Amino acid sequence: MHHLREGTCVPSFILDAFCRIKMNIEQRVIDLVEEKISDRPDLFLVDVKMHSNGKLIILVDGDNGIGVGDCAAISRHVGYHLEEENVIEQAYNLEVSSPGLDTPLTMKRQYEKNIGRNLGIKQPEAKSREGKLLNVTDEGITIEEKVKEKGKKAEVLESFIPFSDITETKVLISFK
Repeated sequence: MHHLREGTCVPSFILDAFCRIKMNIEQRVIDLVEEKISDRPDLFLVDVKMHSNGKLIILVDGDNGIGVGDCAAISRHVGYHLEEENVIEQAYNLEVSSPGLDTPLTMKRQYEKNIGRNLGIKQPEAKSREGKLLNVTDEGITIEEKVKEKGKKAEVLESFIPFSDITETKVLISFK
């Protein structure tokens, strides 16, 4: 037995079937979004998630942001094809949006878009760092961070952090 949410037990064969259906739906949605934005090199797909409660979430971003009109056009395209093809048999809610400020960065392209902004970076063993994003490569990122050693004045250093040493990165918003 597996738990989908607290208090709900589901036999593993049903969970396995749900996971297969979910993966098929998500893959079809990925294909539809990629098809819709193929003529827009500034836009890119960040994530697609089909939740067990029937909520289908699509996160799309752009090198210069993404507008409501673009989200609506993607939603219409995906919704139309899902209905025509009867991909999802149960009732569902389709939500197309850009990743929120609290959504972790997952793609190199998202990091590139945020050069010059301050990032909060979590690393293994609960080590956290903050700094201004200076550069992005295929291997990792370079940040400018203040490092203070005990008894010394804080120094501003450039530090390279490989992607393999990052568990989560979020853009930090300053209200100064």
